[in-house]
Amino acid sequence: MSTRRPRWELTLLAYLAAGIMFFPIFWLFLTGFKSEAEAMAIPPRLFFSPTLESLYEAVTRSDYGRHFLNSIISALGSTLLALLLAVPAAYAMAFYPTPRTPGTLLWMISTKMMPPVGVIIPVYLIFRDLRWLDNVWALALIYAVMNLPVVVWTLYAYFREVPHEIMEAARVDGASTAQEMLRVLLPVSGPAIASAALLSIILAWNESFWSLNLTAAQASPLSVYVASFKTAEGLFWAKMSAASMIAILPVIVMGWLAQRQLVRGLTFGAIK
Repeated sequence: MSTRRPRWELTLLAYLAAGIMFFPIFWLFLTGFKSEAEAMAIPPRLFFSPTLESLYEAVTRSDYGRHFLNSIISALGSTLLALLLAVPAAYAMAFYPTPRTPGTLLWMISTKMMPPVGVIIPVYLIFRDLRWLDNVWALALIYAVMNLPVVVWTLYAYFREVPHEIMEAARVDGASTAQEMLRVLLPVSGPAIASAALLSIILAWNESFWSLNLTAAQASPLSVYVASFKTAEGLFWAKMSAASMIAILPVIVMGWLAQRQLVRGLTFGAIK
């Protein structure tokens, strides 16, 4: 007697979970096309007269282009730096493991479990003394440190699956460590590098804690731009939703286009 569950039950559960996760984004987009009065209406209205008023005010209220450029610089800059550091680290741990490698990997990922507020004071004081406050390149540096464990783990999981015979053949042919990594390993690791880069970009793009505390007028990314719609007069739900919509739209489109790479990156080594 088969113990497998009917396929439609799992499909229904998957759609239900997806619907629950997508609903806040759906409601955000819906509110972005409402007026402030309709956004604050109790009970919430599903049907209303759409308007571009909130979207127009969100774009014209602040320098959206500067915030967008800062998000691009900090996300891409931090990803490039994280990859430069993570590739050799993952290579060393995948092909030359030591008894301390599992502990090192566990320690790296455990740093992601620590709340950032626990280290905000020393980081802020260091940035202040180095005159790095409100500097977009310094923000990229803190993003790179923040995302480095995820990038290392993603690359390590893939590198571990690369046949060691390929690397040994390169060594027999006289390749140095750098040549082995650049000419042999990286060309066959394109999907892993793309997945790690996408994850890093998305995490940096959506980050708000460090940007709110370490930037002001010049280096603030889109997360600070969205938070600026919370004022002493209250929350402007429609304008904030419109601002959030145009802030997350690039990363949603990028994630949608690269969903296969993201899934592969998150499941490397998970299935044998």
